[in-house]
Amino acid sequence: MLNLHGAATAVVTPFKNDLSVDYDALSNIIEHLITHKTDYLVALGTTGEVATLSAGEKQKIVRHFVRKVDGRVPIVVGIGGNNTAAILADLETFDLSGISAVLSVSPYYNKPNQAGIINHYTQIAEASPLPIIIYNVPGRTGSNMTACTQLEIAKLPNVIATKEASGDMQQIMEILAHKPANFEVISGDDALTFPMMCLGAAGVISVVNHAIPSTFNEMVHLCNQNNFTKAREIHKKTLTLCGAIFEDGSPGGIKEILNEMNLCSTICRLPLHPVNEELAGRLRGMI
Repeated sequence: MLNLHGAATAVVTPFKNDLSVDYDALSNIIEHLITHKTDYLVALGTTGEVATLSAGEKQKIVRHFVRKVDGRVPIVVGIGGNNTAAILADLETFDLSGISAVLSVSPYYNKPNQAGIINHYTQIAEASPLPIIIYNVPGRTGSNMTACTQLEIAKLPNVIATKEASGDMQQIMEILAHKPANFEVISGDDALTFPMMCLGAAGVISVVNHAIPSTFNEMVHLCNQNNFTKAREIHKKTLTLCGAIFEDGSPGGIKEILNEMNLCSTICRLPLHPVNEELAGRLRGMI
């Protein structure tokens, strides 16, 4: 059963030299994360380079997750976009067996108004056979879901949480202060996870968790136990790494570390690209 009070990992999609998906590497990453006690996994998220995957690859990757995880932790799948009708079609045809919830990013590029965003998620929530986690990441979408909009969407019976990556603590506090009891706020920003959890967030969907899963998981679990003094010490120790992995684009930064850990290559599909050599050297020295 999906428990959002914990640390999830937004899993990378590893590639071979010919740019095909490296399923052996993906298996090793999944085992690495489960071994180090990640609470649930997210497939086909931003970190998974979903924008450059074909429809067939998406389905094959999700089936691979389900087989390899084998029920040990819940799996959340990213199904989102800026064409509501296309998402509804995906929800109807995508094999979601073995999946616990859908993470759906707010529409990007076409910059809908707040009424459009509410109607978009209303239709998705009504159509989805699984619970929905909405995802606010205005730095990528070019459009912010306001606190009022997210609280309105939170009233929908099939919407269970928001992944909040706006970086706007005032907005996040407004959501936390007024949200329904059955609606959770999840950090979508590794560096802000500790302060968000001090204010009442349930956990994080993390990127840095690939590199330091035991450490970051411990911080999140300590916060959920109200042991903020000990959690704060971990937060301070991880801040530099949390910033560095995003310094020259994501997932290039975390793939550099995973390559150093012999878990996958640094290869990304264009237009994404490995990080610059100076940063790569610094990242390799951080683990």
